[in-house]
Amino acid sequence: MAILSRSEAKNILDKVLKYSKAEGASAQLSGAETGNIRYARNSVSTSGIVNDIELAVEARFGKKSGTATINEFSDASLEKVMRRAEELAKLSPDNPESMPLLGEQKYMAVNGFAKSTADITPDQRAKAAADSIQAAMKKDVIAAGYLEDARSFAAVANTNGLFGYHASTSANFTVTMRTENGLGSGWAQSDVTDIGDMNTASSSSIAIDKAVLSQEARALEPGKYTVILEPSAVSGLLAYMMGNFDTRSADEGRSFLSKKGGGNRVGEKMFDKRVHLYSDPSDLSVPAQPWSDDDHMAMQRVDWIKGGVVEKLPCSRYWAEQSKSTATPEPNNLIMVGGDKSTEELIKNTRRGVLVTRTWYIRMVDPQSLLLTGLTRDGTFYIENGKIKYPIKNFRFNESPVIMLNNIEDMGRAERVNMGWFGYSAMIPALKVRDFTFSSLSDAV
Repeated sequence: MAILSRSEAKNILDKVLKYSKAEGASAQLSGAETGNIRYARNSVSTSGIVNDIELAVEARFGKKSGTATINEFSDASLEKVMRRAEELAKLSPDNPESMPLLGEQKYMAVNGFAKSTADITPDQRAKAAADSIQAAMKKDVIAAGYLEDARSFAAVANTNGLFGYHASTSANFTVTMRTENGLGSGWAQSDVTDIGDMNTASSSSIAIDKAVLSQEARALEPGKYTVILEPSAVSGLLAYMMGNFDTRSADEGRSFLSKKGGGNRVGEKMFDKRVHLYSDPSDLSVPAQPWSDDDHMAMQRVDWIKGGVVEKLPCSRYWAEQSKSTATPEPNNLIMVGGDKSTEELIKNTRRGVLVTRTWYIRMVDPQSLLLTGLTRDGTFYIENGKIKYPIKNFRFNESPVIMLNNIEDMGRAERVNMGWFGYSAMIPALKVRDFTFSSLSDAV
């Protein structure tokens, strides 16, 4: 029962909302069938399928609200969960920032469902793992990887006539390859809507090559270097920047987007003129749910940065009312327009520099400048005269994505990456950036 059709979902939502005795009520129904396979040391360790479906109901009395959840859908269960939400609402304190329930919304049509992913079998998952393991064994490399696929749906409704339904599929594969002597490490990922677009053997080959090449890394003196950041390395820094794109924090002086004297920096040129970042749930490269999770506002295409200028910031309905601005939901996908070069071409055009496979363990240092610190990982190399010269030890970096996006020398083709705990996928190019700050060395492989 994990995946319901539009009519089945609407039937349950309509029924539970009819039980409402509150001043207003909303409900969200979501479900997924998720499959996975995990392997380490060239051997499968776990695999499984998880089915889950949940109904969350919110009841409102004035500025009081209460939420209850359930995974049973009999008439008695639906009435019970609504009564429970109403009880909790009456007990809760007023929320001074509560906004009225939205009325009917026009959600864009999003084609984010691939039948091939929905129909994936355990045998296909096993083959995906085997293709990766066999590639590793041929090169005497040790593989550890994880593949997760999902078919899911979400539906929302409220007592003001709002209703939306969205079905989607996804598959994400990550793999780490280690040399048997423990001195080399490589990593790759693949993130797709259609499992037919995933090739675990190809991704594994990239990770194997980096593992083999990264052995016997040399120490390079910390400092400022021209770097080529692969898409997964760029995404780690961009995720923090986009997570801090917010009108309220900027208006209240708590952000790198705050303007001296008050207000925010929308309309200012803050980045290289080539920087263009936008969100569009209907983009087939990274399709996304067409409404926001918090209050179900309709998502639209939004340019966040264009021509280096900050065009828009997410803004809650409450703060939009307070600041007399326009409510704009937070992004649930991200597209950064890139160039037409491959990473290999970026390397070829670099006299001296550092190639970074990915960044991790990133933490905030200073919210006002968006200064971040983190580490490189799984393949860091010194470039000389257009070629990878030798592997180097990993670095700790101290850098701001604002500075990074001002120091762009060149851009590669955008590739789809998973933004990790930010919960969405993005199209991100490799970037060639000057004066990137490495503050110290790391002995970790």
